[in-house]
Amino acid sequence: MSENNILAPQDRPKLNPKYLLRWEKSQDAYILLYPEGVIKLNPSASEILKRCTGQLSVEDMVAELSSLFADAPDITHSIYKFLENSYAKGWIDNTGC
Repeated sequence: MSENNILAPQDRPKLNPKYLLRWEKSQDAYILLYPEGVIKLNPSASEILKRCTGQLSVEDMVAELSSLFADAPDITHSIYKFLENSYAKGWIDNTGC
């Protein structure tokens, strides 16, 4: 990732260890827990963050999510934008290649 938070297709983002992604039955949604609070995620954000393990490249994530949401228009830009915002907020780290 460059200094302006732009992800490259080969980057392998992972969830920051300060955050915990988990299913919260009472909210019927995935949440992102951190020491200061909780963030309720929508389904698409959840699907993206579930893949932020450091194992998949952004390119691989886009391919998986494009097939998962096959009825949606091209979602590549939205995925990159969400990942870039997540990086800027400190939710994810970048493991590089």
